[in-house]
Amino acid sequence: QVQLVESGGGLVQAGGSLRLSCAASGRSRSNLAWFRQAPGKERDFVASISWTTGTTDYADSVKGRFTISKDNAKNTVYLGMNSLKPEDTAVYYCAANSRLLAFRTVAGYDYWGQGTQVTVSS
Repeated sequence: QVQLVESGGGLVQAGGSLRLSCAASGRSRSNLAWFRQAPGKERDFVASISWTTGTTDYADSVKGRFTISKDNAKNTVYLGMNSLKPEDTAVYYCAANSRLLAFRTVAGYDYWGQGTQVTVSS
């Protein structure tokens, strides 16, 4: 099992910044990702990172504004979010898998955190 605990969400004005953290523990994991889910919508891919190679991937909607990074020593993955927009408002979830590849789909991940709310006011 992998345990994931997110933190860092909150309320911010449009144009502002936040940094989310995801602390991972338990068995080894290969890839970690961030997803988000707005009310009444599906859970969407945001970004992913390979735990071993550091290879990253981003959804087009956040490319250039968000940065995913990791600290191996702290077993923590971060999501830096800049130039936030009201449409970024959602619950953000950290996810992990122990597979060879990172995915952009919910089904590609086996472990999930409880989520952290991000609200961007206009």
